[in-house]
Amino acid sequence: MKATHDPAAPLRVQIVEFDRCRESLYDIRYRVFVVEQGVPESIEHDETDPFCRHVLAHWEGKPVGTGRLTPEGRIGRMAVLPEFRRHSVGSAMLEALLGEAREQGFPEVMLAAQLSAVTFYERFGFEAQGAVFTEAGIDHLMMRRRFDSPDPRSADTPDSTHP
Repeated sequence: MKATHDPAAPLRVQIVEFDRCRESLYDIRYRVFVVEQGVPESIEHDETDPFCRHVLAHWEGKPVGTGRLTPEGRIGRMAVLPEFRRHSVGSAMLEALLGEAREQGFPEVMLAAQLSAVTFYERFGFEAQGAVFTEAGIDHLMMRRRFDSPDPRSADTPDSTHP
C-alpha cells in the first residue's frame, strides 16, 4: 500500500490491493451507491474490480471513501460517505488516482460523472465529452482529463482552490 498523505493528518488516502481491502471498498460503495442512491446491487460489483487500482480514504482510521482506476484508464466508483463530504476526501482520492494514472503512463483518463459532480471534476481539468446519458437511473456525463494539458489548480489565482 502506498500512502499519499501525511499519516499524522486526520485524512489518509492510500492505493490499496483489492483482495486485502475488498470488505471496506464494498461497504462504502454499498452505503453510497445502493442505499443512498438506489443503484441496484447487482450492477454495483463487476468483474473489473480485481484488475483495478483502488484508493481507500481513512478519516482518523475509519474507511470513509473509495475510488478506482481501471486497466483502460477510466476512473470510477468514486464514493465518499455522506458525513465526510466537503472535507477534501474526494479531492484527495482523485489526486491519488490521477497520480496513479500518470505513473502507469496513461496519456489521459476518462470518467462518467454524475451531473451533480461535473463541476468538481472540472476543477481537476476534466472536460465534458458528448451528451448526458443515464446509468443506473442517474444522469451522467463522460469527462476526459488529458495529462498534456495544465492542471487548472496549479495556476496562482484565487479561483484555483479546491475542496
